[in-house]
Amino acid sequence: MELSAVDLSPIPEGGTATDAYADTVEAAQQAERLGYSRFWVAEHHGMTGTLAGTTPEVLLGHLAAETDSIRLGSGAVLLNHYSPFKVAETFGALDALAPGRIDAGLGRANGSPASDRALGTDRYVEDPDGDHAEKVESVVHHLHDDFPEEHPYSDLGIPRSGEGPPVPWVLGSSPSSAAIAGELGLRYCFAAFIRPTFATRAFEEYRESFQPSTLAGSADEPRGIVAVNAVCAESDEEAARLRAVAEAVYQRMQRGVVGTRPSVEEAIEELGGVPEPTPATLDDGEWPRAISGSPETLGGLLEGLAGRVGVEEVMIQHAVPDHDDALRSHELLADGVGLTPR
Repeated sequence: MELSAVDLSPIPEGGTATDAYADTVEAAQQAERLGYSRFWVAEHHGMTGTLAGTTPEVLLGHLAAETDSIRLGSGAVLLNHYSPFKVAETFGALDALAPGRIDAGLGRANGSPASDRALGTDRYVEDPDGDHAEKVESVVHHLHDDFPEEHPYSDLGIPRSGEGPPVPWVLGSSPSSAAIAGELGLRYCFAAFIRPTFATRAFEEYRESFQPSTLAGSADEPRGIVAVNAVCAESDEEAARLRAVAEAVYQRMQRGVVGTRPSVEEAIEELGGVPEPTPATLDDGEWPRAISGSPETLGGLLEGLAGRVGVEEVMIQHAVPDHDDALRSHELLADGVGLTPR
């Protein structure tokens, strides 16, 4: 099984975005050493009290200079905010900085009304799926410079490395995004940490709708990643303690409190105690929003969840406030799935 990571650049307690980005660089370098396949960074707006990951296109340029071999990408760049040509130019420039190592993870999401207004984003699109599919396809055409000769954009070019264009991925958390990926013949990553109960259905939709495409950059057959919120520690009990933060954040979101993150101790107090450890095996249809465990427990859980949706790669997203705990979690996870260090 392949293992990858997505980083949100959490701001440490008492720290700044500068500290958050330094932590992200260290996490990417560690992932490269441990044998992770790829390292993606996210885009969130209006949450800079806790997350500094607002502009993956900027952060990826820095990561390109600080790593040597690991694939780098966006998890995701939010295409509903931008023009396809500008996104393609950005990722073409990143490919020139890190030849042959860039993934263009393309997603969509609305933030708060204020942040959407500030970004100039229309929140009420008549056909959001059709609009998104058209934008994804346009990005891919720009990346590969393969618009038909008569197309008005056929003379536009983007920066290139000569090693091959960035690899496009469709990212989402619903069967509709899966259908878009399948119909375009592109690779698909499902965010199970957002809507875990849709994971199986989304990958079924992806495979049922998948058709080999003449679109440049498409895949010959379905290729997927499932992204999960997971934290690893030496024991199941200690890992469950760290998982309390993810559980408390979710409960806050249910109450309409977005963009805050408690410490482990605050989370345990809010939850009324340490969460129960994630069972070593999950019942059919059971897919928690966040999982935790020792390397042995999590290794088995990740294998089981990946097998359930028929993929060979899992991407880890975590919500561990302490940077050292987060690095240790990634290290133990690498042991748990048997990665080969570089």
